[in-house]
Amino acid sequence: MTLEDLLNFGGVTAGTPSPDKVALAMGISLALNLAIAALYRKTYKGTRYSQDYVQTLIMIGVVTTILIMVVAGNGAIAFGMFAAFSVIRFRRTLGQSRDLAFVFFAMAIGMVVGAGQFAMAIIITAIVGTAVYILTKMDAFAPRRASHMLTLRMTSDMDFEQLLQPVFDQFTDRVQLVSVSSAQAGMMTELRYGMQLKVGASTPKLLEALHLVCGNNRVILTPTGNELDM
Repeated sequence: MTLEDLLNFGGVTAGTPSPDKVALAMGISLALNLAIAALYRKTYKGTRYSQDYVQTLIMIGVVTTILIMVVAGNGAIAFGMFAAFSVIRFRRTLGQSRDLAFVFFAMAIGMVVGAGQFAMAIIITAIVGTAVYILTKMDAFAPRRASHMLTLRMTSDMDFEQLLQPVFDQFTDRVQLVSVSSAQAGMMTELRYGMQLKVGASTPKLLEALHLVCGNNRVILTPTGNELDM
């Protein structure tokens, strides 16, 4: 039995890529997925950054490259791998939608590299990566939502609308009353506002003005500019 017969008997066809080509593809895939991981870390804005997830991104991209090279031209192996991956579950709850997008990004680059399209993989990584970076830094398509939530208390005999309006006019662009409730057996009124602060508005001065208006009662100003992953 010849060497070719042995390879075919073991399921390896004559079209199987050579070890040096596999090593080259793995090196390129690793470099590109390291760039994707660095981009993810640079543009992450949440509160649950995971080193494990970033390392998994790199592994997914490189492994995808290997799989694409192995199954190329071999339908039996491709079908077997499809059946195997159908029972695999991603054992992590993704905090943001963009986490899933980066998984597909890494897999796509891994597939392109595995197909031998090295130049195309580099171009795709550069274009998509640049677009993600620019969109993140520009905060593009951000919703017009409250930048801060304000919770404060005033005595029930105070006309809160008349007292607070001058402060809001000075420090905010938009204000929306969210809720009004009584506290301390009706002696106090608790108010919650969503507000968009003016550019350059001083938070300490805003708090000072609110304390003065409210008679030094409790004032809580909570930033909501970034999404919180609960």
